[in-house]
Amino acid sequence: MQTELSNRLGVEHAVFGFTPFPAVAAAISRAGGLGVLGAVRYTAPDDLARDLDWMQEHTGGRPYGLDVVMPAKKVEGVTEADVEAMIPEGHRQFVRDTLAKHGVPDLAEGEASGWRITGWMEEVARNQLDVAFDYPIALLANALGSPPADVIARAHDRGVLVAALAGSARHARKHADAGIDIVVAQGYEAGGHTGEIASMVLTPDVVDAVDPLPVLAAGGIGSGAQVAAALALGAQGVWLGSVWLTTTEADLHSPALTRKLLAAGSGDTVRSRALTGKPARQLRTEWTDSWDDPSGPGTLPMPLQGLLVAEAVSRIQKYEVDPLLGTPVGQIVGRMNSERSVQEVFDDLTRGFEQAIDRVNRIAGRDPRTGQGDRPGRG
Repeated sequence: MQTELSNRLGVEHAVFGFTPFPAVAAAISRAGGLGVLGAVRYTAPDDLARDLDWMQEHTGGRPYGLDVVMPAKKVEGVTEADVEAMIPEGHRQFVRDTLAKHGVPDLAEGEASGWRITGWMEEVARNQLDVAFDYPIALLANALGSPPADVIARAHDRGVLVAALAGSARHARKHADAGIDIVVAQGYEAGGHTGEIASMVLTPDVVDAVDPLPVLAAGGIGSGAQVAAALALGAQGVWLGSVWLTTTEADLHSPALTRKLLAAGSGDTVRSRALTGKPARQLRTEWTDSWDDPSGPGTLPMPLQGLLVAEAVSRIQKYEVDPLLGTPVGQIVGRMNSERSVQEVFDDLTRGFEQAIDRVNRIAGRDPRTGQGDRPGRG
């Protein structure tokens, strides 16, 4: 599964794996892909530095990348406290009532609420980059589109390629104009923040829109045949996220959540604003249903919603409250029906890719072993 882009980055397979878990990211790189560590949960620079030190020791000298959540436009002088003050009391009461309805216990006195969605803030994201650029990262990806121009220039000065996610050809062209190097075409099927266009339509649209920039296909990809399809549509690689959640290296801290993922079908996800305020595909739960119910207060815009629900999500996860327990995940969850190591996932991807190419060769009248034509007038 090699392309011009994978060769440029020095990876064996054109598989880019996004994950919040350092152990998974390192295993992806060791397996021949490019592991991309999600930085949004690192509000303390020292914590990010600790995990990047660990990545350095466990990637076997192979390349890896970092994914940040950074707005393209800079907002000066806004603190987390300023944002917290914008959250209406009615929404806070709705959270309290929903948790009480399901008997969700409080956190222990003095216990932090865990991960808070603050990585979107200018100062937090820039602190992450100050740390990351001290390491030999090969790729910087931004989940909110093109990062600010000075960040792109800073990455390029260090020989770091910059990628940006796009949900439409229009967004992709803006990224190209901003000077990024790789566009990730993220289809409707993807987990997390995603648009409304399916991958089969979006990928070739984005390929045409930003040619000759390389494009990675994302959304609904979890098999070798789907990787082959993405490359056939013009992509130079695939961006996978959801499929790593049920790997043995993933650290979900929740056996109940792992069981829910393994049992879920492709129809058990929903695009909801319940987690961050922007449409994000996730497991459908009574939590998402409560926020999407027209009789409720409705969600707040990003980042207010993420700050509003951060403690509630931590409590739901800590106590594994099954009706409310969920996570961002794509429609590919229907194929995630067993726990496998990252290497086993890659073995399945490469095997499935080869089988798909063989099928196409047979359809084209080519010898699957050589790719040469075996019919008169063919090949």
